[in-house]
Amino acid sequence: MSAIRGLENWHHVIENGSKAAELAGIIHEDAVFHSPVVHTPQKGRDLVVAYLSAAGQTLGNDSFSYVRELVDGDNAMLEFETQMDGIHVNGVDIIRFDENGTIVDFKVMVRPLKAVNKVWEQMAAMLEAMKGSN
Repeated sequence: MSAIRGLENWHHVIENGSKAAELAGIIHEDAVFHSPVVHTPQKGRDLVVAYLSAAGQTLGNDSFSYVRELVDGDNAMLEFETQMDGIHVNGVDIIRFDENGTIVDFKVMVRPLKAVNKVWEQMAAMLEAMKGSN
C-alpha cells in the first residue's frame, strides 16, 4: 500500500515545518494540487510545493491537528481542524500516491464559508510574500 508509506513521509515533513525542500522530496514532478480557493488545478512539483508550503505556514499553526485518517490503497483522506484568527477551520486533505509513495494528487476541501474566506485571505498573502522573496 503506497498510501501508508506516503503518509509516513507526509507526516514527517509537516511535523518538521513543511519546508519546501522536504516537500519537493515527497511530491511527484507531475503532481496536481486542487485548492479550496483557486478554481484551476495547479500542476507541477514547483506549484504544488509552493501551495503546500504556504498552507503549512498559514493553516499549520499550533492549533492544527489531524483528527481522522482513512486509507484505501493509493488514496488517503485526512480530516483536520485548526484555528485562524479565532475562526474554526475544518477540512480534509485527499491525497493520491504513486507506487513509490510519492504524492501525485492533493486536494484540499475546507468548511465553513467563513473559514474558506480566511484561508483565501491568508494563503493569498503568503503566496504573494513567497513570490516576492524569490
